[in-house]
Amino acid sequence: MLDQIHWLAAVTVLGVLEQAYFFLQVIYARRLFGISPPKISGPPEFERIFRAQVNSSEYFPIFLALLWQAGLFFHQGLAAALGLLYLCGRYCYFMGYKASSSERLGAMYFSAGVLWILIAVSSLGILHFLLSHYAGLNVLQLLTA
Repeated sequence: MLDQIHWLAAVTVLGVLEQAYFFLQVIYARRLFGISPPKISGPPEFERIFRAQVNSSEYFPIFLALLWQAGLFFHQGLAAALGLLYLCGRYCYFMGYKASSSERLGAMYFSAGVLWILIAVSSLGILHFLLSHYAGLNVLQLLTA
């Protein structure tokens, strides 16, 4: 069983490490700008870092759910590759937002596109499983016949 999920687990750990990096960036920015919790406002430089971290955290559960569904129901390797692309996109999003709010847009659209692909792959995999398991239809055999 572990050989069927090891790439998903590795990408998950990388994602957690990325989230930790984003959290640390907020801590460093708080120290740099003298903003103590629970305050969340300050100079624009701080607010951009804070928003980039919060936005990334908000999408992280969605990413994890789609990563694992795509990997378990469709293909582990494809899901892991898409997961790496997503994590790269989120890193670029964070760094772009840190620099300027307008510089986040390209990476935001890219990572959103990867999520949509993960949604499609997950949906296809789950649909294939349901059709073959409950209706006895093997769509792949029908398509290749």
